[in-house]
Parts: sequence; C-alpha cells; structure tokens
Amino acid sequence: VQLQASGGGLVQAGGSLRLSCAASGRTISTYAMGWFRQVPGKERDFVAAISKSGSVTYHADSVKGRFTISRDNAKNTVYLQMDSLKPEDTAVYYCAARGGIAATGREFYDYWGQGTQVTVSS
Repeated sequence: VQLQASGGGLVQAGGSLRLSCAASGRTISTYAMGWFRQVPGKERDFVAAISKSGSVTYHADSVKGRFTISRDNAKNTVYLQMDSLKPEDTAVYYCAARGGIAATGREFYDYWGQGTQVTVSS
C-alpha cells in the first residue's frame, strides 16, 4: 500500500489543521493506521492510532483532548484533526499502516507515507 500525507502548513498557536492520509494500491480497511511526528535530531514519536474498523483509537498524552484520529474506509483515507495547536506540535507528520491491530510503537508499522510539515507559530 502507498500512503500520501497532506494538509500540513503554517498556523498560529491555538489554530487548527486537518491532516489527511490517502492510500492507494490496497484498501486501508485491512490495515490499522497511525500518525507519528518527528523534529530534526529526534526520534519519530507516536501521535495517534486507529483500528481497522475505527472502533478503537489511541492518542499520545501530549495530544489527548486536542487531536483526533479518524478514518473513512470508503474513501481510503485516514485523518488527524488537530485543534488548539501549540508551537511544540511543530514537526513533520507521518502516516503509517500495519496489518495487525493498532499499535503505538513505530517499529510495528510496515508502510510509511512521505510526511507533511506542520509549523505552529507563537
């Protein structure tokens, strides 16, 4: 499966963005999906994950209550709604897919998109 992340950009603190991850090659209904983020010089960190059906979600403590992961299997797309953005949310955001259950560790994901830059100004 090929993944294409989009929707990043520059936003002021307190603003919102919605990231999309469009899949091609295979239907994403057979994959659990995740979002991760990375800043230069640091490891890629877990942000959110969602089960194949969308019934189970996980969010990192740092984004809980502000970010929401969702999916539309009919559109073969996963979303990350980001509200109340903070400067510390600035990073490249990556979507990922795995064939098993939803997981929070990046080592469990088999397929990765190219990333989209999110910059939050103070």
